[in-house]
Amino acid sequence: MGRRRTAKTAKHGDRGPRRRLALTAVCAALAGLAVYGTASAMVSDDATTTTATTSAPAAPAAPAARTLADRLTLTSVTLSKKLAYLTPGYNNVREWTRVDTAVAPNGTVRVASPAADGIHVTTLTAAGKRAGADTVVKGAKEVGGLISLNDGFALLTRVPDSNKWGETAAALIRYKNGTRAFTRKLTGTATHDTAPLLDGQLKWNGSKFGAYFVVHGAGGPADGHYGDKLTYIGATGKKLSGGWDWGCSHNEGIALYPEKTGAFTSLCHDDWRSGLLVSTGIGAPDDAPVVQREQCWAGYCGGTYAGRTGSIVKSSTGRYATAFASRGAASAKKNPDDASGRGWTVTPRWKTHQVAVAFLKNRTTVSGKPVYLTSAAGTEHVNVRIAPYGKTKLLVSWESIKNPTCAAGTCTGTFTGTHLRLIDYKGTFLTKDKVVKARIAGDIAVLADGDLTWAYAPATPDYRTALSGSSPTTATLSVARLDVS
Repeated sequence: MGRRRTAKTAKHGDRGPRRRLALTAVCAALAGLAVYGTASAMVSDDATTTTATTSAPAAPAAPAARTLADRLTLTSVTLSKKLAYLTPGYNNVREWTRVDTAVAPNGTVRVASPAADGIHVTTLTAAGKRAGADTVVKGAKEVGGLISLNDGFALLTRVPDSNKWGETAAALIRYKNGTRAFTRKLTGTATHDTAPLLDGQLKWNGSKFGAYFVVHGAGGPADGHYGDKLTYIGATGKKLSGGWDWGCSHNEGIALYPEKTGAFTSLCHDDWRSGLLVSTGIGAPDDAPVVQREQCWAGYCGGTYAGRTGSIVKSSTGRYATAFASRGAASAKKNPDDASGRGWTVTPRWKTHQVAVAFLKNRTTVSGKPVYLTSAAGTEHVNVRIAPYGKTKLLVSWESIKNPTCAAGTCTGTFTGTHLRLIDYKGTFLTKDKVVKARIAGDIAVLADGDLTWAYAPATPDYRTALSGSSPTTATLSVARLDVS
């Protein structure tokens, strides 16, 4: 079990080469995007191509391949209530308030964003324009996950509750045909838990919801400690079997994939066992498969999946990929001072976080070592995301911070851009990094034609200082659409 902490504050416990690649005369094209290297070769932004000369008449020039930036279009949506778009993370570092985008089977796009009066769920057209008034989930406190359905939506959020800590409860709220169909509290006195923050994921497989989120013990053997909880709920709000009441200690990052049958595939960052673990169907026992050992004291793992680390995606062949911010492991060993035998001590390889992608060959089996997409130890990388790009490719995004000053696992510095890169399910680089204007601050949704869409606050990132005082607000959202054709 994790130690007691105060949510999202500075004190969460004291535990704690680059190589220029010259491209050859002809680069292989893949879906209109050139292949620039492999997972072991870092490709610089100023890599160039060379062209062979010939005495033969020149053939007509082929159209230039569209870059990821060329494929990106942005629209603007006016909010009915302002969004406070920054949230204080560990050590009060600036994190983007989560805004989730989801697509229903019939193509209906919905966006969930928090406001002073609750969570606003906005319906959009396929072109990214507003399509009617918001549905306001009054009293709800956080976007922990959004599912768009043909007749409405489901939202994982927090609601007021009575408990010894005076904290909120996790809840699954379902709207159907414009009316609230049910509110199912997922924590309470009967289970001795609360949810002062979720850092959660909500998934739907067509017959049941899986809600995975952080819990705070409120009585019983876990009193005052932090862990995670996975609960399955049926279409009408009934609690189903499976999942667990207490899993990873001080979960620093949650990922969940909705399997058609059986347990949903899940990952967690655990501070006790110190690393990114596979928790599918088993919570987080001592023998949980290890994706990567990390120094996972509170905040050190790079933040939550919901806020600063990617999700988990699955290929048509059953291979999984997840992206996360990693400080690596120079050494990892059992902690001799931990009488339980569960604790690990990890010495990080870097002070800064690099962008890593790991793979599973099935829902419980790790496939090889993580692939690192960045290697600049003097650059901090945050807000790491991953999404399917067509059937065989993956889009990975992150934000970079130069001249970082790091302490207790978090860094401040100068924002230098939002990066996009395409890779395949083996980790092979398909493009070099492309810096774009758009940011990503929540789940990325896949449209019916395979294009990707997400919504975010149109504000210039600033990581130079920790967040002090209240968050700035915005009256608009930008809606991004990335063409994958």
